[in-house]
Amino acid sequence: MKKQKLCILGSTGSIGESTLDVISRNPERFEVVALTANRNTGKLAEQCARFDARLAAIADPALQDQLANDLRQVGSKAEVFSGEQGLVTAATLGEIDSVMAAIVGAAGLQPTFHAARHGKKILLANKESLVIAGEIFIAEARRNNADVLPVDSEHNAIFQSLPPGFESGLDEAGVDKIILTASGGPFLDMPADELCQVTPKQACAHPNWDMGRKISVDSATLMNKGLEVIEARWLFHAHPDQIEVLVHPQSIVHSMVEYRDGSVIAQLGTPDMRTPIANVLAWPQRIEAGVKRLQLAQMNDLSFREPDLERFPCLSLAFDAMRAGDSAPAVLNAANEVAVEYFLEGRIGFDRIPGLVGTVMEQVPLVPLDGLDDVMEQDRVARTCAMEYAEKL
Repeated sequence: MKKQKLCILGSTGSIGESTLDVISRNPERFEVVALTANRNTGKLAEQCARFDARLAAIADPALQDQLANDLRQVGSKAEVFSGEQGLVTAATLGEIDSVMAAIVGAAGLQPTFHAARHGKKILLANKESLVIAGEIFIAEARRNNADVLPVDSEHNAIFQSLPPGFESGLDEAGVDKIILTASGGPFLDMPADELCQVTPKQACAHPNWDMGRKISVDSATLMNKGLEVIEARWLFHAHPDQIEVLVHPQSIVHSMVEYRDGSVIAQLGTPDMRTPIANVLAWPQRIEAGVKRLQLAQMNDLSFREPDLERFPCLSLAFDAMRAGDSAPAVLNAANEVAVEYFLEGRIGFDRIPGLVGTVMEQVPLVPLDGLDDVMEQDRVARTCAMEYAEKL
C-alpha cells in the first residue's frame, strides 16, 4: 500500500495532536512530511523527531533560530522555514498528497488556499478559510481538482450523511435541510444577567469537548456554531434557508440531514475529534481511531431544543452575515477574533463579545470580494475597527 504523505498545519494544537495520534495507530498508511506551528518550537521539534518529518515551519519568523536549535537538541534533521511563506512552502511541497488545515483563525487561510491551488487534498479543520473566503476558496479548489473534506465534527457528520453526488446541489440530492447540532457550551442555562461574571477559565471549560481556548470561547458564545453555519453553506452548496441549528447538550448526534421523503439521517459518536479526523484521513475507507465506543443501551437522554438567540446573539449575527454575503462574514470573523482575544486577556467581559462584533459589522461597509487580497484587506479593516472599539469598553 502506498503511504499517504501529509503536511499538518498547526500540528501542536488540539487537532494537530489528535491527527498525529490517529497516524501513530496506522503507520503503514501515512507518512508525515511537514509539520508547522505558531510559536511552540519545543513541541514542534519533538513531533518532527518522533514522526521523522523532513520540513518544520514556525509562523513567527523571530523563532526560526530557536526552532533550529530545538530540532538539533532532539536529533531531527528537518529543514526549517518560518513566517507565512514558510507555512505556504510546507503546504505546497510537491510530494505531499494531503494537508491537514488545523491552524486556528484567519491566519490559516493563506497556506490552506495555496494548498488548494496546488491540487492537494484538503482536510479542513480551519473553518475560517470558508467563513471569510468561501466562494473564492471553493472555486480555487474546484479549478485545481482539490478535494475538500470537512474535519469539524458537525460538517463531517453531514458529509457522512449525504449521498454521493451532492456536489450537484442539495435539491437534486433530495435534501430539504442540513441540521447542525450545538452542545450549547458551558453556559447553556446560565441566567443572562450572570454572563457578565464569566471568567476565561469558565469559558474554556467545555462540558463535552477538549478544545483550544479560542474555539472553546466561541462554543460558549455559540459563535462557533455561527461560523460553522457559514462554512456549511459553502461546503455543501447550500442555500442559507437550508441550514438549521439545534442545541443537543449531549454531543452524541453530531449533525443530521433531513431528506425530502421525511427521512433524517444522522451520524452519532463519542465527542472525540479523532473520529472525524480518521474519517477524512482514510476516506473513502475506515481506519482505527482509538476512540471510546458508544454504549447505546446506556443512553436514555438524547435531547434537542431551539437555540436561545436572545441569550446567544452571536448565532444571529452569523446568520445575518451569511445572508448579507460579500465581505460580511470576513468582518464578522475578524471582529470576533479580536473580541475573544480581548476577553481571554481579561480586557473585556464575556457579555461584551456579541456587542463588539455587532458594532463592527454595522460600522464596516459591505463590499464585494474579488480575490484573496480583498479578503485580507477587509480582515485588516475589521480588526482595526474592533480594536478601536474594544479599547473604549
